[in-house]
Amino acid sequence: MIRILLVDDESLVRAGLRTILESAEDLRVVAEAEDGSQVVDALAAHRPDVVLMDVRMPRVDGLEALRRVQATPDPPPVVMLTTFDLDAYIFEALRRGATGFLLKDTPPRDLISAMRVVARGDAMLSPPVTKRLLDHYTGLRVADRAEQAVKLLAELTPRERDVLAELARGLSNAQIGKSLFLSEATVKAHVSRVMAKLGVANRVQAALVGRDAGLLDES
Repeated sequence: MIRILLVDDESLVRAGLRTILESAEDLRVVAEAEDGSQVVDALAAHRPDVVLMDVRMPRVDGLEALRRVQATPDPPPVVMLTTFDLDAYIFEALRRGATGFLLKDTPPRDLISAMRVVARGDAMLSPPVTKRLLDHYTGLRVADRAEQAVKLLAELTPRERDVLAELARGLSNAQIGKSLFLSEATVKAHVSRVMAKLGVANRVQAALVGRDAGLLDES
């Protein structure tokens, strides 16, 4: 059973999301919060596997709440949900450690699938968000891509950087784990966070960012 914390300031939206999510046998909403200020307490009380959180809330918004979640020990993956797909929200949410970013018009089936994907430790971006990010990145000149890649890597922890370097060499999770003395599950979690922070949709794109940033030249 995948345990979910819903965070949205509109009660009707929360009710609709609960109905959609709990239509799946393996998903259960264990708690709701109407403001970002309630999220950390809800994490401690209910220990959800996934947080599904609105970006725009009137008091403590989703981006600040995300920062607070990431500051807790062993934070769960957070999927940001919004009616807005502005680049500023997307990039900032991913920079702060969001594992996924979905629009509120995401079809119910895709929303349910997203919960399963992030609960497994993978990143999840809706197709419009993925296209936006890829258009931004692939539209840059080679020199600009290198500069952008270096900036993106600045958001990674040293361990995440190590994992990305191995990923850029084309290694599997099992091979990365052997190289860095990590369990395969730990590597998978690191890879997911690296992809979210870099704003890419898959391992190949993450590896390209690592290559553009010159990680292979450092070895």
